[in-house]
Order: sequence, then C-alpha cells, then structure tokens
Amino acid sequence: MLQDSKAFSGFSVDDIPRAKEFYAKTLGLDVGEVHGMLQLRTGGGNSVLVYPKDNHVPAEFTVLNFPVTDIEETVRGLTALGVTFERYHEAQDELGINRGGGPLIAWFKDPAGNILSVLQQD
Repeated sequence: MLQDSKAFSGFSVDDIPRAKEFYAKTLGLDVGEVHGMLQLRTGGGNSVLVYPKDNHVPAEFTVLNFPVTDIEETVRGLTALGVTFERYHEAQDELGINRGGGPLIAWFKDPAGNILSVLQQD
C-alpha cells in the first residue's frame, strides 16, 4: 500500500531558530522552513523533518546519521566549527571515533540534545 510513498523521518527540537542555525551554518545542510518546521535536505535527495515541541526531550539514541568518505577529516572539521563529540565507551580514539568494531562512527549532539553521527562509508 505504501511502497511508492516517499517516506521521511522526523524528530523534535526545543528551539527552531537555534536548530536552523546549527543545521544550516554549522553542518552546512540545505535547510528550508515551512509552517514553523524545518526541512533538512541532504545531497542524497533525502529530507528530514525537524519540528518544534514545547516539552521536547532528546532521544537517547541516534536520530540522524551522516555517511562520510573520510571520518577523520569530517570530525576534525566539525570540531573546528565548535562541535563536541560524545564519549560513550573506551573503544573511541582521541577524536571520539569508535574503533571497536563495526563501521567507524562518531557521535555528537544538536543544540536540542538530539544524538547525531558521522560514519565512515566504505
């Protein structure tokens, strides 16, 4: 029934202007705003809905993943822009990149506390 639908994901934030600034200026995404919500558009043609929620509680899991070709370069670049990478376990190196099995991945948060990641695309 929905196989031809162009489904998209979404998550909440507590401050749309602050989120727009972060996603557009810090992360460099194409960000549109419609009806008080943000539409994040990525190079792959995907879009993600970001909507305001007064009683927003950040998710305790990764809500958005960004595949990258060079994770070390990306982490260094984002760190230079003021992004802080999270530390969840000891398998992470000095940059915050998890090297304990699976894809190379590093986690960070948006201004609303939502967990995002960059992960090495092979």
